[in-house]
Amino acid sequence: MCAAADILTNLRILVVDDEPDLRLGLTRLLTPTGAVIASAASAEEALAQLASSPVDLVISDIRMPGRSGVDLLRDIKATHPAVEVILVTGFGTIELAVECLHAGAANFLTKPFDNDEILQTVAMSGRRILAARTAVQEDTSEEGIIAVDPGMLAVLELVRQVAATHVPVLINGESGTGKELVARAIHRRSGFAKPFVAVNCAALPDTLLESELFGFRRGAFTGADRNYEGMLRRAHGGTLFLDEIASMSPVFQSKLLRVLQEKIIRPLGSGSDEATDFRLIAACNRDLRKMVEAGQFREDLYYRLGVFHVTIPPLRERPADILPLARHFVRRAAQLCLPGSTSILAITADAATALRQYSWPGNVRELENATQRAVILGRGADLLPHHFFLHGASAATATQRHTPAITYEEAKQRLLADFQRQFLENILGRTGGNISHAAEECGLTRAAIQKMMKRLNIDRSNFEKA
Repeated sequence: MCAAADILTNLRILVVDDEPDLRLGLTRLLTPTGAVIASAASAEEALAQLASSPVDLVISDIRMPGRSGVDLLRDIKATHPAVEVILVTGFGTIELAVECLHAGAANFLTKPFDNDEILQTVAMSGRRILAARTAVQEDTSEEGIIAVDPGMLAVLELVRQVAATHVPVLINGESGTGKELVARAIHRRSGFAKPFVAVNCAALPDTLLESELFGFRRGAFTGADRNYEGMLRRAHGGTLFLDEIASMSPVFQSKLLRVLQEKIIRPLGSGSDEATDFRLIAACNRDLRKMVEAGQFREDLYYRLGVFHVTIPPLRERPADILPLARHFVRRAAQLCLPGSTSILAITADAATALRQYSWPGNVRELENATQRAVILGRGADLLPHHFFLHGASAATATQRHTPAITYEEAKQRLLADFQRQFLENILGRTGGNISHAAEECGLTRAAIQKMMKRLNIDRSNFEKA
């Protein structure tokens, strides 16, 4: 038990069984390990508890009145994919065990079992949970990114892979998904000593954008009473983050392309060029590829920007992140809006259900605003659905409520295939569809390039130049 106690300390476990004696027995067995134990008499009661109080591990009997343990397993994996589930039954068959494991069960135990078997099985799950928790904390604590859902964890995997390189990165995602947070995470992991310089291109007209980025010399225009070092120069040796890159005018796009190609800038009013070298990360909430096809964005600049693509899923497609984010924002809002209060605000089960079913068109930013509003309206009490004031929450579509959960590996493979497609289109676009030149430029063989093109259904003729 000592070994298990080291692993299970502070682990949150929910025991589900319709027999009171078994619930009590498992609770007494696991409590000395240091785990925090809760219990439920049915699948419905367990789901209600999960909606209001997060757990790490569920131990459930299979045969129960109403919904079975297998039904409970499927519901948990659909809404709380990070929670591990151990199923227990007195009527075990190979077919049932296979069904449970395919549905996502961490383990399958048959009665009768001894205490050591339970402790060892729970300790195995505890090791995995602890490892996953540590990995998420290491990946996200400094960047302020809260990620539990497989879709967002796969994004963080891409962040780890690209951070050590100096290639340009293009981050796509709807407004409010956290594109700047991901950009800062890439910068921090890159090891650059120089600062992270962020520019919102949509907030500045071309004239101001040019002076902000390129800088100016005293007397360059009316009001220029001093020399000003632009952000392109300030980012030298570090990272330049250009948000809302799609808002740049075609004229300014050509000026940025020259900087990226030649690594030089000329401040307004200066007669000489200055060298600069920085890691560029751009972000966009529109489809740049479609803008290129429509003639609204320079194709050569697109290929320069998008050497590596990172796509952030909207909040409605990462349901496992909704409640962890909401609880984080509630804690932060309570500190700001309820100074001196020592109460810990809880999100009730009904409110948690409403948060999960809402479509979140404004993504994480909207969720943060909703939690601040709820804390103010709740006045220190537990938070109810009406405190969040979600417009049309009941109108969440059936598709959104029943979006099938995907595994971390599936999410990673999807993102990897998307990256490979963008990478090949980038190389072929620069080489005019010449496979030999593309292979030479990226260090692959012609056969490897052709194999990837075939798998991704990429037609070389689309990139041939006249």
